[in-house]
Amino acid sequence: MSRPYAVLDVFTRHALAGNPLAVVFEADGLSSETMQKLAREFGLPETVFILTPSRPNHTAKLRIFTPGRELDFAGHPTVGAAAILASRRFGEVEKAMDAMIVVEENVGPVRCSVKLDPAGAAYAEFGVPRLAAPLSATFGERGAVADALGLSPADIGFENHRPSAWTCGAPFIFIPVAGLDAMARTKLAVENWYHAFGTSDRVGAYLYTRECVNHDSRFHARMFAPEAGIPEDPATGAAAAAFAGVILSFDAPTDGLHHFRIEQGIEMGRPSLVDLTIEVEGGMLKAERIGGYAVMLAEGELAI
Repeated sequence: MSRPYAVLDVFTRHALAGNPLAVVFEADGLSSETMQKLAREFGLPETVFILTPSRPNHTAKLRIFTPGRELDFAGHPTVGAAAILASRRFGEVEKAMDAMIVVEENVGPVRCSVKLDPAGAAYAEFGVPRLAAPLSATFGERGAVADALGLSPADIGFENHRPSAWTCGAPFIFIPVAGLDAMARTKLAVENWYHAFGTSDRVGAYLYTRECVNHDSRFHARMFAPEAGIPEDPATGAAAAAFAGVILSFDAPTDGLHHFRIEQGIEMGRPSLVDLTIEVEGGMLKAERIGGYAVMLAEGELAI
């Protein structure tokens, strides 16, 4: 049988930027092994499979794969899937309209709002199903971390920020880096990776700094995930969701709503913008949302 698929660029308004995503529709009947093989065949950072939801009031069930593993939750497949599901439901719209999509992921149901625009890319935003939570983690000393990233020890850390580990359903290591110069010099040294970070189910290392290229960005980031088959990711929504814990821990924002735009993928030539909104109450995270644009690149049929 044949199954339709699409390729999107996510966290960007422009094709051939942002984070590429393969979306396979009508995926019921595919085995986990076949899904993993297809994700490797596409060779993109992530492939999302659209299945029939378990509840009739939900839009779809999602299964998300990198070339190396299945993920319980990921941001750019959620944004991309919500955007294309809304577009397929309503077709070409004559004027801007809002849609609500609910998708089932391994972490639970995820509610997504989508803004469809006849003049350009769709914008999707979702409520993070699990708020950022700290993880216990043992890191190599600063020199070992620097060696894994091709940097010097002086490049690791800024202000009161130090390496930490957080999860929102997908676990990440967060490495503060001194500035854009150090970011540009970062080069993954896989032979030193395990000495610095050990072996674990953490998805990857998310590097961040306050120094930015775009004037309206609050943080600049890069993300490396060799264990997941992703040498570098152009945009990482799940990491941005977990990054809310880093912001809360080290920057102690006041109660209320706070908006952060995170730029990523610039060093790869795939500039991406990830919107993170957090709500703080009593010094604790109360809610988080991740948002971004998604644009169609290609459509086709899988002969499988």
